[in-house]
Amino acid sequence: MSVEPFSVARGSVTRSSVPAESCPADLSAIFAALGQVTFAWDVATDTLRWSENVSSVLPNFSQTTLARAGEFASLIEPLRNIRIDAVMNAAAKDRGEGALYQIEYGLRAGVAAPLVWIEESGRCFADTDGRPMRAEGILRVTSERHAREEQLRRLSQHDPLTGELNRTYLVAALGEAMEEASRFRSSFAFMLIGIDHLAQINEAFGFDVADDVIQEVSRRVRARLRGGDVLGRFSGNKFGVILKNCTGDDMQVAADRFLEGIRKGIVPTKLGPVSLTASIGAINVPRYARTPEEAMSRAQEVLESAKTRRRGSFLAWRPNVERETQRRVNIRVTDEIVTALNERRIGMAFEPVVTTASRAAAFYECLVRMQREDGEFSLAPDIVPVAEKLGLIRLLDHRVLELVVAELATAPNMRMSLNISPDTTMDPDWWSTIESLFRSHPGVAERLIVEITETVAIQDIDHVRGFVTRLKNFGSRIAIDDFGAGYTSFRNLRKLGVDIVKIDGVFVQNIARSAMTAPSCRP
Repeated sequence: MSVEPFSVARGSVTRSSVPAESCPADLSAIFAALGQVTFAWDVATDTLRWSENVSSVLPNFSQTTLARAGEFASLIEPLRNIRIDAVMNAAAKDRGEGALYQIEYGLRAGVAAPLVWIEESGRCFADTDGRPMRAEGILRVTSERHAREEQLRRLSQHDPLTGELNRTYLVAALGEAMEEASRFRSSFAFMLIGIDHLAQINEAFGFDVADDVIQEVSRRVRARLRGGDVLGRFSGNKFGVILKNCTGDDMQVAADRFLEGIRKGIVPTKLGPVSLTASIGAINVPRYARTPEEAMSRAQEVLESAKTRRRGSFLAWRPNVERETQRRVNIRVTDEIVTALNERRIGMAFEPVVTTASRAAAFYECLVRMQREDGEFSLAPDIVPVAEKLGLIRLLDHRVLELVVAELATAPNMRMSLNISPDTTMDPDWWSTIESLFRSHPGVAERLIVEITETVAIQDIDHVRGFVTRLKNFGSRIAIDDFGAGYTSFRNLRKLGVDIVKIDGVFVQNIARSAMTAPSCRP
């Protein structure tokens, strides 16, 4: 079988003006080397004519099948009518030079034969009435390119370590599941499975072993999924699972199945066996979540609660009036703090700390106050815990430092103390600020006392000792607040080198009336 030669110009196919007998003898060989074959399709007779190299380009396909357009279409996947639609229902109309079309499809020579991917470029020509009459074009085998693109697509959608969906496509799958549930009035569960103590495994054995653990957990979860369920890697140690047609009651059963599968048996790794557990947080959708973001946020919330309560446990999200009320309070107070900082409505109250002998003020403790828009003041216990929880304490501590130094600069005979939060002890910006303020106001550093809580002191003795030393080099003094509330030993207290110890009130509030007395000394 052969057709008159075709020439390729800018991706389109046009009838050559060169006679067939003048074309190079090796033209078919060139097309074959490029994985291309030319064709002519007579629509009226349903016949296909091919260039002589068709058996080289499509070696496993029957010549009889290739000769008829209808039979050829039966080999096409996944859309069998794609060729017919491109020619018969082309959007572009023939203006005399043929209407250009380009399509891509797969060809399969038999049930067990591999799929060969084809890119077809051609022009369809119409008769005087505008009806398709014939098509001419080039078929190019693109299986290798298609395989590369498929690999790239898979890499873009899947986590390289586990082979499961990455977070982007897991979120997309969650959105699709929500649309489906809304359309069919059904429900499903979204679970976050978090591997317990993965950070400790990293520390003890290294990241290679942690990767082995993550891969094994992925396999164990995958083995317990039903058809239609979706698994993806949500983050470093967390997997997201979408369980279709899963009610609130079904979630507990599914969670137990996953937890048992994860903790059952040790995990073999490069450096030996590792025993592990996982915790699960889940939410019923769309009952308790209307958007993917809401579902993920609430699943993460209950996962952290499950880990806090007991590692290796399951917890489902349920509405909680007290929690939601507290969150509204947090949002309101956060907005008030930020607004007050911007509008300079953060102020100080001064509480004298007196000597026992003279009752004269040794120094004044500075207590933060926030003036609300109604003119009333919020006290430190109403401000500081929320500011610490929501990451605003650093801004608050900076402002308090500025106010205290300014007050000391205007009162040369006064000593003051200020409390700082745990995060501030490691904040380089706070150090830059205090150094700048001390340079601008000589003599202030020697009259400043910085208070840190005992809890901060015992978290990292060496770090706190460096913090203390650095402040004392400026001439300032250091106080430990609430001593006795934690577990700082007197040896550590001596090691820190602090100047003042403020004993927790619980130890001294009844000292005058306490029935406990020191044992008498007997000879």
